[in-house]
Amino acid sequence: MLPDIRLAGIIALAAALLAGCSSTPAPGPRATTDAPITQPDQGRYFTLEDETHAQEMVLFALGLLDTGYRFGGRNPEAGLDCSGMVAWIVENISGRRLPHNAAQIADRTRPIKLSQLQPGDLVFFNTLKRRHSHMGIYIGDGRFIHAPSSRGSVRVERLDNRYFAPRIDGARTLIALN
Repeated sequence: MLPDIRLAGIIALAAALLAGCSSTPAPGPRATTDAPITQPDQGRYFTLEDETHAQEMVLFALGLLDTGYRFGGRNPEAGLDCSGMVAWIVENISGRRLPHNAAQIADRTRPIKLSQLQPGDLVFFNTLKRRHSHMGIYIGDGRFIHAPSSRGSVRVERLDNRYFAPRIDGARTLIALN
């Protein structure tokens, strides 16, 4: 039998790997693909000052392809998780900081319909039986870039991929309403 300290370490590591993306559950029902979005007070949402920042997000994200995954990772040198990747990109583009938590990022960004997705918008997934447990950046043409824990590096996937399509949990934008 393993010593108690070693067993506790293995259990802690397994829990961290299963947690994914540093997310906690967000209350409320699952978003539907094209359900009408109510627009509460717009001042509460995190927005980028310049619409070109959304295009810059895509370019930054593509520059991170093949960067290694690391749970809790917030910079490319050490590795990234999904929310760490998004937070790092946004901070480098805007100088402003998002939380390092997919559910909290979803909470602070304006919901949009999936049919309204534009490059630089955020897509969220329910991958751990809880809302907004994974996220990525939409890059256009039905594709998004993310830092998955499986196969260990930043990569591009399709929204209609058989794993992600049934797990889509909403879309958000960082662009302010006109």
